[in-house]
Amino acid sequence: MLIILGGLPASGKTTIARALATHFGAVHIRIDTIEQRLRDLPGMKDHVGEAGYRVAYGVAEDNLRVGGHVVADSVNPLAITRAAWRAVADRAKVPFIEIEIVCRDANEHRHRAESRISDIAGLVAPRWQSIVARDYEAWVEEHRIIDTAGRTVGDVIDEAIAIVAGAPGGGDAGAGVTRR
Repeated sequence: MLIILGGLPASGKTTIARALATHFGAVHIRIDTIEQRLRDLPGMKDHVGEAGYRVAYGVAEDNLRVGGHVVADSVNPLAITRAAWRAVADRAKVPFIEIEIVCRDANEHRHRAESRISDIAGLVAPRWQSIVARDYEAWVEEHRIIDTAGRTVGDVIDEAIAIVAGAPGGGDAGAGVTRR
C-alpha cells in the first residue's frame, strides 16, 4: 500500500509519517531528506527542482513492487505531484490512500514553524512567511484530512492509523506488524 501524505511545513506530516511507517512496517520516504542530500552535491545547491520528487517516486515504486508498504512524506503542493504519486501506486498495482495534514489554528501552526529545529543536517526549515506564501493548490481529489491543531500527538497518530487501517488494502498494510 502507498500512503500519500501532504500538507504545509510544520503541520505534523513527518511525525505522522514516522508513526505510520513504524506501525505498519512501511518504508518512510521523506522528500526533505532527499532534496537536502541533492543540495549537498557539488553544483546542486540551487538546482534541485523536481529531482527530489522524481527520486522519491522511483524509490517508492521499487519498494511497492517487492511487496513493501510506503509512506510518502512531502508537502505535495500541486495537483501534478499528487497525480504522480497515484501513478506510482497504479504502476505498482497497489492500493493507495491520500491524507492531507493541516493545522487550522494559524497561531499554533506559526509557533510550530518558528520553534522547530531541523533534524536533517544542513536543512534550514522554512520561515513562517514562506510557509503561508507557498504555492499550495487546493486538493480536489478524494482524500482524508487530519487537523493536528489543539490535539495531542498520540490522538493524531491514532486517527492516522485508523484511517489507513480502514482504507481498502489498509488492513493488509499492518498484517504481522506489532500494534502500538
